[in-house]
Amino acid sequence: MMQITVLTLFPEMFAPLQESILKRAQEAELIQIRLVNFRDYATSKHKNVDDVPYGGGAGMLLKPEPIFAAIRDLPQPCDKRRIILMSPQGQVFRQEKAELWSEQEELIFICGHYEGFDERIRELVDEEASLGDYVLTGGELAAMVMIDAVARLIPGVLGEGTSAQEDSHTTSLLEYPQYTRPADFEGRQVPDVLLSGHHALIKRWRRKESLRRTFLRRPDLIKAVTFGTDDYPLLEELAREHVEIAPWKALWEHLLPKLKRRRRS
Repeated sequence: MMQITVLTLFPEMFAPLQESILKRAQEAELIQIRLVNFRDYATSKHKNVDDVPYGGGAGMLLKPEPIFAAIRDLPQPCDKRRIILMSPQGQVFRQEKAELWSEQEELIFICGHYEGFDERIRELVDEEASLGDYVLTGGELAAMVMIDAVARLIPGVLGEGTSAQEDSHTTSLLEYPQYTRPADFEGRQVPDVLLSGHHALIKRWRRKESLRRTFLRRPDLIKAVTFGTDDYPLLEELAREHVEIAPWKALWEHLLPKLKRRRRS
């Protein structure tokens, strides 16, 4: 079971973690989520957790004492534990990071608020993480997103072993289009291949549409893709179908030498 601990001033914000898949994962004892209000570790009369910065400046900084005390009060650390500081200065969170974190036994998220942290708090952490290149009012929303992304990769959480493996970004490709009943909705037809029952053709169609969607929507992801031999005929087909699209042209030039080598081999 993975232990996830969150240090936060607003534990009530984490109510969404008690719903849906994450709720079931906790009930099945696949993950355990512990919320720690580090204000409980403040020693002043008014339980202050922030103070003005030395040297002046706008805003308030989180004091080191409550957070150090909260971390020290946690159970004995396990061998595979990561302490993560939510910070706009951290590395942008991506699927690869979710996969790495899902292999840990314990994750501890420190959620900041106010203007920032006393610099000494950084001595506690293994890494800093950011949801993106923008600033939120606190780290809580970012931590929830990261917890959800990690938890769904833990075996058993989704119920079906292959579900997470086929998600967008897991293979650096966006997921292919999907359809359900009815086969005809107001004249909008499900592609015939998906109704054919021919598993090899369906697999080929899905791979091609995944490549197409990634090239057209997120061409920046393509250079991280490892192409297999079966991909090159699909790429050639897509090149003919999208020859006039500018983003495709640039990426096609990147792939063309590989295709030429394949033809010669």
